[in-house]
Amino acid sequence: MIFAGIDAGSRTIKVQLIDEHNHTLATGIRDQGVKQQELAAQLFEQTAAKIGVNRNDVTSVVATGYGRDSMFFADTTITEITCHARGVFHQMPEAKTIIDIGGQDSKLIRLEEQGVVRDFMMNDRCAAGTGKFLEVTARQLEMHILDLGKFAEQADKPAAISSMCVVFAETEILGLLASGESRENIIAGVQMSIATRIASMGGSQIADPVIFTGGVALIPGMAQVLENTIGHPVVVAKDPQFTGAKGASILAAELS
Repeated sequence: MIFAGIDAGSRTIKVQLIDEHNHTLATGIRDQGVKQQELAAQLFEQTAAKIGVNRNDVTSVVATGYGRDSMFFADTTITEITCHARGVFHQMPEAKTIIDIGGQDSKLIRLEEQGVVRDFMMNDRCAAGTGKFLEVTARQLEMHILDLGKFAEQADKPAAISSMCVVFAETEILGLLASGESRENIIAGVQMSIATRIASMGGSQIADPVIFTGGVALIPGMAQVLENTIGHPVVVAKDPQFTGAKGASILAAELS
């Protein structure tokens, strides 16, 4: 049997297909767009085609993410909090805290035994605490987002980024550049700003082990900055962008 999870996130759409043993059969990812339903359906078909199947061959499909209610081909929807928790539990059953930083929001999820969600905090009003801030920074500094980490490593003093809104933060970055601040220090300051927002969300309630998911986990250096800021070891999830989709696919199997 084949089961599928689709994570319609704010920045990207992810699809994961698994078998009855929770082994990954195929994955697919693409940027979000105006025609979300069409893009998601196309991605689903393309991902299924990788293993020579179609929608009728898939036993159950669970959709998650902010656009989950638009996934007309899904059998049911489940919140991204639950799906992330299930995806992390599959990978690291002992995990107690999940830090998920995506394109438009960031989440801190605390887990109990068996991966049960104890509670969670979400920052979805301030893009300065999300991957969008890193995208804006990369654009302003005319470099690829995945190159930010190696430049941040060369910083001698992270620049102070005080703006809570990414629009004002963008202006702040321009001001720092105009004042002669190095791009290395600016990048380090942006990373520190994001990590500080996560730390403030968790406060003293962060427990080990901590696992890092979401697209921002792919940015070199971000896990180390988080680790230094929150004062706990941080483990980057395997395929961190697909944690929600993986959890959704496992739940699809469990609910069938």
